[in-house]
Parts: sequence; structure tokens; C-alpha cells
Amino acid sequence: MLLGPIQTSPDPWTAAQTRDLRPLAPEPRQTPRGRHAQLLQIAAARRLRCVERSGVGRAEDADYWKAVAPSAVFKAVELRAGEDFAALPN
Repeated sequence: MLLGPIQTSPDPWTAAQTRDLRPLAPEPRQTPRGRHAQLLQIAAARRLRCVERSGVGRAEDADYWKAVAPSAVFKAVELRAGEDFAALPN
């Protein structure tokens, strides 16, 4: 049985091939410290959105974003108080 030549340098993947593999990629495991940082980033983005909305004269939207920003901070505080959250080394 004769086989064809073996390709030694593979062609780079196309965007379509990469897109097809995304559902098969494992979900990244988020650490408690990473989740804490993400929650603080969400709170900061909500505060910035509040400032942006009030700057364009949309007071009702600004009030909403100002009201929901602390919820992410409270979640971050709860996460930090848990025993899974490791302290930074001195």
C-alpha cells in the first residue's frame, strides 16, 4: 500500500477552522481572586456608564447604573470574606 507524501509543515489554521473548535475548548477555571477582580471591573464599568449617561442628559439611565454598581462591589466583598480566598503573601 502506497501512501502519499507526509506534510511536514502544516498550513496555518483558517478563521473558520478556529471558530469550529471553540465549542470544544474547555472552559477556563476562574480563581476566586480572578472573580474578585472581574466583579470590581464590572462595578467600575457601571460607574463609568453612569457618568456617560448623565453627560448626555439621560438621567433615568444614569440613576439606574448608579444604583446597580454597588451590587457587584457587595458580591466582591462576600467573595473576599470566604475561606476560598487566599491571602497575598507578605
